[in-house]
Amino acid sequence: MTRKITIGITQGDTNGIGYEVIIKALSDARILEICTPVVYGSSKFFGMYRKDIPETENINTNVISSAKDAHPKRVNIVNCLPDNLQIEPGQTTADGAKAAILSLEKAVEEIKAGHLDAIVTAPFNKYLVNEETFKYAGHTEYLVSQFGAEDGLMFLCSDQMRVGVATGHIALSKVSQALNPELIVSKLKIMNDSLMKDFNIVKPKLAVLGLNPHSGDKGLMGDEEMNVISPAIKMAQEQGILAYGPYPPDGFFGVNMQYKFDAVLSMYHDQGLIPFKSLAFDSGVNFTAGLPIVRTSPDHGTAFDLAGQNKANPQSMISSIYLAVDVVRNREKYAQMRANPLKVKEFEAPQKERPGKPVIA
Repeated sequence: MTRKITIGITQGDTNGIGYEVIIKALSDARILEICTPVVYGSSKFFGMYRKDIPETENINTNVISSAKDAHPKRVNIVNCLPDNLQIEPGQTTADGAKAAILSLEKAVEEIKAGHLDAIVTAPFNKYLVNEETFKYAGHTEYLVSQFGAEDGLMFLCSDQMRVGVATGHIALSKVSQALNPELIVSKLKIMNDSLMKDFNIVKPKLAVLGLNPHSGDKGLMGDEEMNVISPAIKMAQEQGILAYGPYPPDGFFGVNMQYKFDAVLSMYHDQGLIPFKSLAFDSGVNFTAGLPIVRTSPDHGTAFDLAGQNKANPQSMISSIYLAVDVVRNREKYAQMRANPLKVKEFEAPQKERPGKPVIA
């Protein structure tokens, strides 16, 4: 019998759409069939948002102190916030940011203790949390630090495409000086390993984007392609990674080449995220590759302008939960294959569509 996966879900900023998309996602009975959800935050805040969402009447909640006590057929809530924190939907407040940090810290504590199989993080506002005690550019950088990973990769995933970023949450003016062959090779290695271990793709094929218009036009518009990106691709190929490029980004996405590769490495945040979100905003998932633990997140932000209005689309949160479960199971399958070479054929077989999985356009 397949064991049930326990998923920790952090509330994100209390005043954003985190609770709304969590509640709407967990109202889908199919979620409870594949995992045991544990929400880190406040049962009081959960209840306040829930009363404004009529279609969630079928949710049965269970308040616990730790995921180790989670009820497998209910939505479990770990109260990890002080009682004096205030909720102001749609407002940017210190309390909202503090709540996001505390819920994340508790979930990390629980997964380190072995009580969770994966974490799904609702969004917080990076500026607000950094005004508090959180001194990281985002979830990705924080989790890389917490779990002692050598490097991490922000990996945006949908059913049809995957896009990673070589440089993450840094100013555009600093991208060129941050790029070097070693960094790009590191990201390509993480991407390649993740596609094999987390997505069960035997021989991943990776596309690498250029930095400058027309990929530099042989140095006419910049030399990063010749001096940094192309040498990195060659180094990756020498390590057995099937990496190709550099491709001019506009033409690459313009003719849908992203669908001919298992993943795409962009050079900076918006270069990869703008086309990804344009094509898969509602169903996209932000996955942190390179960590010893599994972490996913919706690919949207706090959306303060929608908070408390029952207008938020939960599809990205639903996809994040499904992907977290899939990655946990794929890692188990990969570990079994590595332990027993006779399982290679099973590993290479196409993965069957999971019954009941929502169709994502």
